Amino acid sequence: MRYRRLQADAADAGMVTIEYAVAMLAAVALAGVMLKVVTSAPVQSALTALVGRALK
Repeated sequence: MRYRRLQADAADAGMVTIEYAVAMLAAVALAGVMLKVVTSAPVQSALTALVGRALK
C-alpha cells in the first residue's frame, strides 16, 4: 500500500516541474511580445508624447 502511494507521488512530481516549465515559457513569450510592442515606433512616439505632456 505504501509503495503504491510513493510510486504515485513520484509520478506527480514530474508534472509539477513540467507545469512550471510551461508557465515560464509562456511568461517569456509574453515578455517578448510586450518588448516588441513597446519598442515599436508608434508606441514609442505615443509614450514620448505622454511623458512630454506629463512634464509640462
